[in-house]
Amino acid sequence: MTVPPPDRSSGRRGNRRKPSSSDPAAQAEGPSPTDQETGPAASPPDHAPSRTRRRRLPWALILGGLTLAGALVASWVLLPIRQVTVGGNERLKAAQIRQLAGATPEFGWLYYGSWRARGLLNSPWIQSAVVTRRFPDQVTIQVTERQPVALWKRTDRETVMVAADGTVLPQAGAPATLPVIQGWGPTRLPDALTVLRALGQYNVKSVMYSPSGFKVKLAAGSVWSGDVQALLKYAGSISMYPDKNINIYPWGVSVQE
Repeated sequence: MTVPPPDRSSGRRGNRRKPSSSDPAAQAEGPSPTDQETGPAASPPDHAPSRTRRRRLPWALILGGLTLAGALVASWVLLPIRQVTVGGNERLKAAQIRQLAGATPEFGWLYYGSWRARGLLNSPWIQSAVVTRRFPDQVTIQVTERQPVALWKRTDRETVMVAADGTVLPQAGAPATLPVIQGWGPTRLPDALTVLRALGQYNVKSVMYSPSGFKVKLAAGSVWSGDVQALLKYAGSISMYPDKNINIYPWGVSVQE
């Protein structure tokens, strides 16, 4: 068997000396300082354009804000309230309702809403209101006014006009035919109004209240009851005994001759 001769060239390569850093040949092989400055690393940083955008952004916001403000002013000037229609009013004049609702010609139609019309509720005469806008410049106001149902002689001896919900109304123009509510002790106005509403068909002249009950004077005859619920329960019996004085108890009705 023949053995090949040893490879002497591989041994020489394995013993080759590595160039040191002080070797001039090694320094010649590396990149020069000039190459490093003119290479890709010398290009501007990637974040340079974003700095430019950040500097320009406030100007864009300012211009956008000025444009929006101009549009708002233009819509206010070009779309004012020009026509206001008022309905359902008897006590208040149309001009008063328009003023309470803030539906004035100088106000912008586009921005008119319930927040502006809430001034209507400041009047004791107005119970509710429906406000409708119609493009391009119309506003319709439909009100429901409170009606006076009685004159209330308060414990301070002042007489005021009241609506069915107990709201005190301006005294001017009070009808002379209104029934009178008065009494002594703790105020029982809500109960007196409930009694007045239940017996309204019998032409009530007055409702007197006290801690012990109510006495209702009719056009002919009267009704007394110590309990509101009992009076409401047997109120229909009044028509069976016209021109009589009736006492109503929780257990029934007593007629006085």
